Amino acid sequence: MKAKLLIVLVALVAGLYFVNKSLSGKKEYIQGTPAAATPAGGEVRGKLTVGFLPVTCHLTCPVTSWITEHSDKGTVFETLKFADFPSMKEAFMARKIDATFINMPLAMKLAYDGVPVKIVYLGHRDGSAIIVPVNSPMKEFADLKGKRVAIPGRFSNQHILMYRMMKQYGMQPGDIELKELPPPEHPSALAAGAIDAYIIGEPHAAKAEMDGFGRVLYQCGELWPGFISCGLAVRQELIDEKPELVEELVRGIAASGKWLDSDKDSGAQHRTDASIVVGKVFYNQKPELLQWVLTKDVNRVKYTGLKPPKENFDEMMDLSVEMGLMPKRMEFDQYCDTQFAPDLEHVALPCDRLPDVDKVAAQ
Repeated sequence: MKAKLLIVLVALVAGLYFVNKSLSGKKEYIQGTPAAATPAGGEVRGKLTVGFLPVTCHLTCPVTSWITEHSDKGTVFETLKFADFPSMKEAFMARKIDATFINMPLAMKLAYDGVPVKIVYLGHRDGSAIIVPVNSPMKEFADLKGKRVAIPGRFSNQHILMYRMMKQYGMQPGDIELKELPPPEHPSALAAGAIDAYIIGEPHAAKAEMDGFGRVLYQCGELWPGFISCGLAVRQELIDEKPELVEELVRGIAASGKWLDSDKDSGAQHRTDASIVVGKVFYNQKPELLQWVLTKDVNRVKYTGLKPPKENFDEMMDLSVEMGLMPKRMEFDQYCDTQFAPDLEHVALPCDRLPDVDKVAAQ
């Protein structure tokens, strides 16, 4: 009797172990499994989890997620928020996520290091700025010489922009002290006088401006036209195994970008809707901050024209090698795959107003 009981207990423990292992190791997309409430018609929907940071360069990720969650067909693109790029990088390398918005130089370095990833679309164009104290006498880039400037990370395009500009002004390494700080800490470091300036993506640039202690020295697009910061990268396994899923994701991201830009010159209601839903539901930020970035100057951030451009990435690659970020040059098609980027003329707007935006606004 005791022997039988022991056998049953051993079998139960072993069963629980393998169930837990299976659940822990499952992929983020599961064909044939509902990702949200199954529609009345009984259609079973798949899902894919996409990583993002709470920055405007990743805005199309939560917008697309919200739209697909409120649809009754197609894949649900769920989101996973990260606090920083290092933790996102680790999750991407471990294949806990198969798709994520990420800093482009970091994605390039991952590809160089043998991680099977490809950049398939951009997050936005421009949308970064150099911020100085509101009463600072600095008026041009040359005034940053001898100053301490915060950058978001070594593998960031903001870092590459600083190097590019220092070359143009004939500065030597060290003429500007570059200090790596997590993006959310940039405004507070400037306010405390710990740094003299910072270069960052939105909304962290606008935070100092909106709160009255910082001002824009340059929009990055003024220094490097069509500035690229982040984009959408996917695992090569996903491209190989589920190309139609990657195509659906990229098309959804492109549609969200087109939607954000479609009325920016006629009231920008779409951007206001996005500020409300994304700020409250996804970013845990005040919608007023996002709205400041997206609508105060509607050309501050652009969400169309986001097919990865070879000429821009070639320059980024060359500068990365010069800086020692990359040991040697990689060819464009080794880290970029543009086959999924759609022609925007043939991409329909996903909606007019965002679903349930008034309900979210009232919360």
